[in-house]
Parts: sequence; structure tokens; C-alpha cells
Amino acid sequence: MPKTILIIEDEQTIVDILKFHLEREGYACEYACDGQEGLRMALSLNPDLILLDIMLPVLDGFEVCRSLRGRGVQTPVVMLTAREDEADKVFGLELGADDYVTKPFSLAELSARIKANIRRTAEPADGALPRAAHGEPSNELCYGGLTLHLGRMEAYRDGGALELTQREYDLLQFLAQNADQVFSREELLERVWNYEYYGDLRTVDVTVRRLRGKIEENPAEPRYIVTRRGAGYLFKS
Repeated sequence: MPKTILIIEDEQTIVDILKFHLEREGYACEYACDGQEGLRMALSLNPDLILLDIMLPVLDGFEVCRSLRGRGVQTPVVMLTAREDEADKVFGLELGADDYVTKPFSLAELSARIKANIRRTAEPADGALPRAAHGEPSNELCYGGLTLHLGRMEAYRDGGALELTQREYDLLQFLAQNADQVFSREELLERVWNYEYYGDLRTVDVTVRRLRGKIEENPAEPRYIVTRRGAGYLFKS
């Protein structure tokens, strides 16, 4: 069964290029030419990945992404943008987009991003499961008031459920399962995002900042995810 990619893009030439390239790679493609129709199709089709342009008629890409995440849809979203403004890129990530590619983009790079995001949803972040006292794998990680239920892919702080995106949960699980180890942003892109050759390091920083805002009592002075200047991030046990 081929993976389905929903292209939400109002430039027909770009749609045609993307469909031709992606269908040659074995994907099934659907497309919408405005944000409202794209949102409707994203909710009804349940695609494996969404390629989402920012500059769209009716609803822009930011609003589409906000609506999807607000409804609990965790489908990977890769935003397509012709803008060079860094604030736009960060804003898309803050809304819950998984990644962005700036036009004009390399088809090889785009394919790598697509494969990495689809693979990530099929295979959660790596890291061995912790062992319980009797030697069987444990489905729970507890650090202070923070608890991860690995089997259910849920996280709690002081008993209250945390509303995490799939990417935020993947990052938290990976760091927690490898507590007290420092990982560079490049390593996190490879291990959590599955990006071997491509990836913007700011993606990691934005995701860490969003995650801290949800798991930390005081994100400005984090207790769990700590920065090691010049080295990367670690999860303190």
C-alpha cells in the first residue's frame, strides 16, 4: 500500500512537478489549491504526510497547520515557503509543523525530508526500553514529577496529561531514555528527526523550547532538558 502525500499548494506548476516526482518514487498523491480545501482533505483523507505551502488563498498555511494541531492531528507537516524571513520559519515550527523547505528547493532534499518524516512516524525515536527489577522491559519512565508511559506514548507532569506533538514526544522519549548524556543538535536531527544529511539546526532549538514550555515548571531555568553550551542538550535524571 503506497504512502499518501497531500500537497496543499496553489501554484499548479509546482503541484505538477511534485506529483510527477513523488509518484515516480512510489507515493500516492492528492492535492488541494487553497487552504480551506486542503484542511478539509487533510481531515478526511488522513494522509501519511502533508506538504503545505504558506502563501495560500482562503486560509494560509499557518492557519491550516494551527487548525490541524488544534484538532489533535499529528500527521507530519512539511511547510513549503518562498520566504526567507527567519521569523516565518520559526513561527511555522512553533505552530507544530515538523519541518520546512524553502523554494526553490532540491527535489533530492525534499525526498529525504519526506522519507525521514514518514519513517519517524512508523518507527518511534530509538533507544532501548528501560528494564524493570525483574528483568522485563518497563513501559514507564519516572523522573521527579515527570512520567512517560512508553507503550501508550503519553507523558504526564505531576499527574496531569501533557499535550505534546508527536515530534515533542519523540524528542522527550529519546532524551529521557538516554538520561545524563549530551547530544548535539546534529545528533538529535539524526537520531530523532532521522535526518542524515539535511536539516536546519534551529528546528531542534524550537522543539526544545516548545517542549520546555510544557514539561518545565520554569522553562527559563529548566530542571529536565538542560543546555550544555557549545555541546548540545541533555536530560537530567
